[in-house]
Amino acid sequence: MRVALVHDWLDTPGGGELVLARLMRLFPDADAYTLVDYLAPAERAQIGLRDTTPTRLQRWPLSRRWFRAAAVVFPQLIERIDVSRYDLVVSDSHAIAKGVRTRPGQVHVCYCHTPARFAWDLADIYERSGPLGMPFAGLAGRRILDRFRRWDRGRAQAVTHYVANSRHVAALIRSCYEREAIIVHPPVEWDRFSAGSGPVQRGIHYVTLTRLVPYKRIDLLLEAFRAMPNRELRVIGDGPERRKLEAGAPSNVRLLGRLADTEAAKEISSSRAFFHVAKEDFGIATVEAQGAGIPVIGYGVGGTAEIVSGLDSTTPTGVLFAEQTAEAIVAAVERFEANASRITPQACRDNARRFAPARFDAEFLDALRGWGIVQSDAATPPHALVQ
Repeated sequence: MRVALVHDWLDTPGGGELVLARLMRLFPDADAYTLVDYLAPAERAQIGLRDTTPTRLQRWPLSRRWFRAAAVVFPQLIERIDVSRYDLVVSDSHAIAKGVRTRPGQVHVCYCHTPARFAWDLADIYERSGPLGMPFAGLAGRRILDRFRRWDRGRAQAVTHYVANSRHVAALIRSCYEREAIIVHPPVEWDRFSAGSGPVQRGIHYVTLTRLVPYKRIDLLLEAFRAMPNRELRVIGDGPERRKLEAGAPSNVRLLGRLADTEAAKEISSSRAFFHVAKEDFGIATVEAQGAGIPVIGYGVGGTAEIVSGLDSTTPTGVLFAEQTAEAIVAAVERFEANASRITPQACRDNARRFAPARFDAEFLDALRGWGIVQSDAATPPHALVQ
């Protein structure tokens, strides 16, 4: 069986890229396609990504600086990727990858991280900064998004089967596309930030690791810590919002940029707690922090609520707050500090183990077996099922 993998775009390593890397291991002979691929060799090696075939957008001069401004032509570019010679197409999609055109008789399985955030459930946030960080406000912007939504909904109907990365995303797929999805949580190398870091010795600083894009709401964290001058926050990650966030950061917040795993591990495993304040589809970094034995203070909507056990649990692994505001974050910090002794490193690690990569492999292959796409011989190694 010939297999093609299709990913949205590759510009910074993140949760979606970790999923793509796992799919590459699951389908070792598959060819991989994407809109653009700007990852450096060291970044590829760090997460285990093979080479991909990008679209012609990659060849346009200085496209890395401005490719997001070409959002209006993303649908046309993704549709021109030729996957006609493959039997199985697996799209790894948080925006446009599922829009790849297939021929009659092909099977298209979409592993959906979310319907495109800028067009659907987070459109209000992106309207302020623009889809993909570009200024698409006003009547013209609304027309562009309306056209994109029509395209997105139409292409969504051509997918054969959906796999959602969380219950939250399955509900969004049902709402946006009127399609059903099975749920397979992403693969997480849960000990990635704890290997070699030794026993957990919680420090005094708080930490987050994230892409610096609008929906992650790091602006709220900065506002909250401005109100807590005696507490320190360290932000690991990079993205289009970085300059604006640095300009508005209070003195007790440090933006560290992108760090190697070893450095990120030191920051996370020595922190007091890990923050995740976005309305998240899942949240791989949240699981990784739990794998390091670190409590999570998170917005209790979306995927975070499927990961973190709050203070109402007999074995809590963090604190969940119900409103996405700076005031709610401050109150959550106070609740955490009053209850920190109830949250043990072992409980956090045990929680993270639920999302191990082997579990993803088994559940994803089980889905393919259930749909009759691959053999049902349980003794066959996963990669051999699709040769």
